[in-house]
Amino acid sequence: MCLAAKHLTLVFSATFLLPFPSLRRHLPSLLPPRARRRIPRRGRGLVATAGRGRRPPLSPAAAGPPAPLLPAAAAMATPGAKEDVLSRYRSPLVSRYASPEMGFNFSERKKFGTWRRLWLYLAQAEKSLGLPITDEQIKEMEANLDNIDFEMAAEEEKKLRHDVMAHVHTFAHCCPKAAAIIHLGATSCYVGDNTDLIVLRDGFNLLLPTLARVISRLADFAEKYADLPTLGFTHYQPAQLTTVGKRCCLWIQDLCMDLHNLERARDDLRFRGVKGTTGTQASFLQLFEGDHSKVEELDRLVTAKAGFKRSYMVTGQTYSRKVDIEVLSVLASLGASIHKICTDIRLLANLKEIEEPFEKDQIGSSAMPYKRNPMRSERCCSLARHLMTLVLDPLQTASVQWFERTLDDSANRRVCLAEAFLTADIILSTLQNISEGLVVYPKVIERRIRQELPFMATENIIMAMVKAGGNRQDCHEKIRVLSQKAAAVVKQEGGDNDFIARVRADPYFSPIHKQLETLLDPSSFTGRAPQQVAKFLKEEVRPALIPYQSKMGGKIELAL
Repeated sequence: MCLAAKHLTLVFSATFLLPFPSLRRHLPSLLPPRARRRIPRRGRGLVATAGRGRRPPLSPAAAGPPAPLLPAAAAMATPGAKEDVLSRYRSPLVSRYASPEMGFNFSERKKFGTWRRLWLYLAQAEKSLGLPITDEQIKEMEANLDNIDFEMAAEEEKKLRHDVMAHVHTFAHCCPKAAAIIHLGATSCYVGDNTDLIVLRDGFNLLLPTLARVISRLADFAEKYADLPTLGFTHYQPAQLTTVGKRCCLWIQDLCMDLHNLERARDDLRFRGVKGTTGTQASFLQLFEGDHSKVEELDRLVTAKAGFKRSYMVTGQTYSRKVDIEVLSVLASLGASIHKICTDIRLLANLKEIEEPFEKDQIGSSAMPYKRNPMRSERCCSLARHLMTLVLDPLQTASVQWFERTLDDSANRRVCLAEAFLTADIILSTLQNISEGLVVYPKVIERRIRQELPFMATENIIMAMVKAGGNRQDCHEKIRVLSQKAAAVVKQEGGDNDFIARVRADPYFSPIHKQLETLLDPSSFTGRAPQQVAKFLKEEVRPALIPYQSKMGGKIELAL
């Protein structure tokens, strides 16, 4: 290192270390001699710096005794103490919001019960293809599919540090006659990955009917208010009129895209199948003494037993983690749709035009009794943000899977896959509850239109005056002057828009005074919105809901 560079490094290091006394003590060689002499000797602390306005450290006596543990924490710290469920963190996704069905789908009981079923499917298929497995062994496995000793499995996992082998031993303990053939030829991912794919498929099957019900409820709402004019907004500034039903159709269209995407993602899922440790099926080829056709048939049989039409033709030890990207991408997209819908509802609630349901005894604010906060929509937005971020996990995981697999996917997937489906379940259920109780205030909507419509009607007034024999340029100038005066009343005085009153009072416009009511009819400003609603619902929305007709009943009541 040249002398100049070395000097620059020392100056920078000294400058950086000066504000940090603890670093100055431990790295004195980086300081210039004068600064080094100011470092307190070991054991003397920083008392020497107190005179320059810095607070000396408290002695143990001055600091006082440590805060006592909460009773529950003290109990948990006692060896052998019984666990109190309220003394441990519980995810609010499950403890507060998620449906029991989705909670069970990602439960330990579902997971390990599915492992046992997969071991049974494998044994049944191997037996049918000639391996020496007896009916007695199969029956023993069938009788113990849900007889899971979770405490024993936990103890085995502590000892073995391997969750799959812990459950192999636990299952074998229930099935001593079948112990020798449980997990025969398989690798951990046979149960792990295949179970994940089953759970993902079942998760989609739980989400799709709820999404269909949301679309159905909103479709009924759109149909009911198809021709109710309302002020449109672009940039959240007043724009041309639309209708309440047409605006709702914008929400429905996004959700119909999500319905299609979720159906596609579910139907694209395949079974990992029976592929062995690195995906080559070598162990099964050995079991069947080189008979490739039996290995292929084994894969086909187990895939069918698990309820899948196809398995992935090639895998490493795991199925491609890009599958998880596809799954969480469609859920994140659903989250974006719901966030947009509920944001619109929150804004409309502020305008007092549309509100989500508000319970009789519901409290909006502990300090302001009059408040009617859109808490359901706010919850949806809050959780949708979380859902949209979760797709980043599988993106990164898939990008760093080395060769046939590496285990740094495991812990991450335990979190992100479950949380994505639980969160999607929560916001869909909440949105169904919202859509079943939306409240519209037509009089408020009408009043807001009256405030803005006069300015929008100026072109119609000009056209009517020209037809009555007026001069277009003269009429334009008259309207410009009157509209600016009316705008000043609204903006500077806080008054109502009196533009039409000014037109009525001006003799120049007497030829069209009788036409003003017709010219100001809001329905004449909504274009084809009502017709668009009817056509969209008939041709796109209702047909998409046909597969879910048997599941359209039942309202959602939120516990919280």
